[in-house]
Amino acid sequence: MKTLGLRAIQPKSFVPKTTDSNHCLGYSPNRLLDAADPTGIDQVWVGDITYIPLDGGTFCYLATLMDLFSRRIVSWHLHEDMTEHLVLSALRAAIKERQPPTGIIHHTDRGGQYAGNDYRAVLRRAGIGQSMSRPDNCYDNAFMESFFGTFKTELEMTEYQSIQEALKEVAEYIRYYNFERRHSALDYRSPAQFEQLIHSQK
Repeated sequence: MKTLGLRAIQPKSFVPKTTDSNHCLGYSPNRLLDAADPTGIDQVWVGDITYIPLDGGTFCYLATLMDLFSRRIVSWHLHEDMTEHLVLSALRAAIKERQPPTGIIHHTDRGGQYAGNDYRAVLRRAGIGQSMSRPDNCYDNAFMESFFGTFKTELEMTEYQSIQEALKEVAEYIRYYNFERRHSALDYRSPAQFEQLIHSQK
């Protein structure tokens, strides 16, 4: 091939698209654009979805919610598909665990999962204000993009044999991230240590 000046065409690996903003469910404004940085926990939650490869070329999907002030992953859910059920499970778990005050901002991309009627209804009942990124602007949700980059790098993610194996690995990593991994932005404390310090100062 080299002698003949030929070059092989390498097909690109399939990467699932986790954000589909081409829907007719409506969008929420980006409430973070003109807002001040949070000054306490449970003022702003940011969320997103990523894919996790499984053996045989299939995938499962991880939805997370992070507290923007403490960087703590306040909830997460892993499932074999990325329907509204995926993100609803994470949201309900976060509300149950954190009991946030009314007025908290919930920020995500413009994916249809976050625009569903059931999802919006849960946000309204909890008194949570919805915020969405601007169209085609990954920087509007940079903290979640950064977390997923760190998550996949440090976990040295590969193809898992099953969703059960992936679930075990994800659970172990998120526990490490919340309770042991130090963040320079938190004065080299873990999110859990940082939140404990904040509570002790009240």
